[in-house]
Amino acid sequence: MPQGQPAVVPDDGLTTRQRRNRPLVVVHTGIGKGKSTAAFGLALRGWTQGWPIGVFQFVKSAKWKVGEEHALKVLGASGEGGSVAWHKMGEGWSWVQRDRQLSNEDAAREGWEQVKRDLAAQTYRLYVLDEFAYPMHWGWVDTDEVVRVLRERPGTQHVVITGRNAPEALVELADLVTDMTKVKHPMDAGQKGQRGIEW
Repeated sequence: MPQGQPAVVPDDGLTTRQRRNRPLVVVHTGIGKGKSTAAFGLALRGWTQGWPIGVFQFVKSAKWKVGEEHALKVLGASGEGGSVAWHKMGEGWSWVQRDRQLSNEDAAREGWEQVKRDLAAQTYRLYVLDEFAYPMHWGWVDTDEVVRVLRERPGTQHVVITGRNAPEALVELADLVTDMTKVKHPMDAGQKGQRGIEW
């Protein structure tokens, strides 16, 4: 399998193996389609490695049907790869009492608090923080705190963050940043989203 050659080898005192296995922060941003889809693709790769996966959907409503959710839950329950835990802000988060009514802003903060707890406990090997760029962009969650927590996280936990308008401080911290650029989209021609493509 081709593994690629880095353009630069830093003088950081790490061995090739240590550098290859260090945990990454990945950001998928931009106005183009495919940010979450790419993140869920990484989750599939992590699942095949036996990694426990934690998905946190910060903006999408619990009413929205996400095809990857069902697929990853089935895979996680199969016992063949890693486990998969899926949390949606629109469901009030799975660890918050169901009768507690949270505003979107409060729910985003509560979700971030849980992510912090999980990072400290090293609960997952791969975190997908879907649409998490929005709460930072809107000022619901403090970007500087996010950057600090991610920089100081223990172990070998990979974190993938999606959403438009990723803050510059997050982009600066990240090891891998992809800016999805829209060239064409069916909605430009008046076509609504369709099953199997958008969800």
